[in-house]
Amino acid sequence: MSLHPTLQPYADAWTHSVDAISELVAPLVEGEWNRRTPCPGWSVRDIVSHVIGMDCEMLGDPRPIHTLPRDLYHVRTDHQRYMEMQVDARRHHTGPEMTSELEYTIIRRNRQLRNESRDPETTVRGPLGVDLTLEQAMRNRAFDVWVHEQDLRAALGQPGNLDSPGAYVVRDELLSVLPKVVAEDAQAPRSSAIVFDVNGPIEFLRTVRVDIQGRGTLEATPALGPAATLALDWETYVRLACGRVSADAVADRIKGEGDAQLIAAILRSFAVTV
Repeated sequence: MSLHPTLQPYADAWTHSVDAISELVAPLVEGEWNRRTPCPGWSVRDIVSHVIGMDCEMLGDPRPIHTLPRDLYHVRTDHQRYMEMQVDARRHHTGPEMTSELEYTIIRRNRQLRNESRDPETTVRGPLGVDLTLEQAMRNRAFDVWVHEQDLRAALGQPGNLDSPGAYVVRDELLSVLPKVVAEDAQAPRSSAIVFDVNGPIEFLRTVRVDIQGRGTLEATPALGPAATLALDWETYVRLACGRVSADAVADRIKGEGDAQLIAAILRSFAVTV
């Protein structure tokens, strides 16, 4: 195996999730491809189109030459327009066309990963022409594919894989941005601590401490006398952080103690991706 050890966990996570997606959609009849998913504006077909399109870009394929309709209500930013191009170009593809292209893309990507010998710090071109490292690009793919696997599972009523390899990639990525959510976006008071107690298939207890300058840091140790504590299950944490659901819609699955206004501000700022 020529793949750098740093990259192997991301390759494994991507493989596990994309194979799960392939198994989920293989038996679908035509009407099921149009089911709504928790991902705003996207159907089952759209999710699979996105997965295919982004992995084709990792392969270096040219982007489709396609003009987006003007009435796509969920497309508002340049980033969303970029992502929508691969999706809308496949909106009229049949189920067999979708599964065939997905399987072929997986075969090509597996071959690429088997032959990948570049250093993790190698610069590659990401979405919107942004340069990023190969490690970040592969981490992004592992994150993205696992989250969309969960979108498909929700739409098709087939829950699972909440503790698969991709789930741990997602956990680490979401935790890495938690200090910003608390300290910058929610404007938590200086010299305060906020505890997050997450249970379920993936469990963790983390504290975000905000220093006197207003900077947030993540700690694995519990805080005595925190300004606020939020307890929730892992699936709800993911759905909130990925913008799949509002805090009001899952209020019965969140237990907050302490400063009610601070808790509300954190929950308003919790979504970091869509």
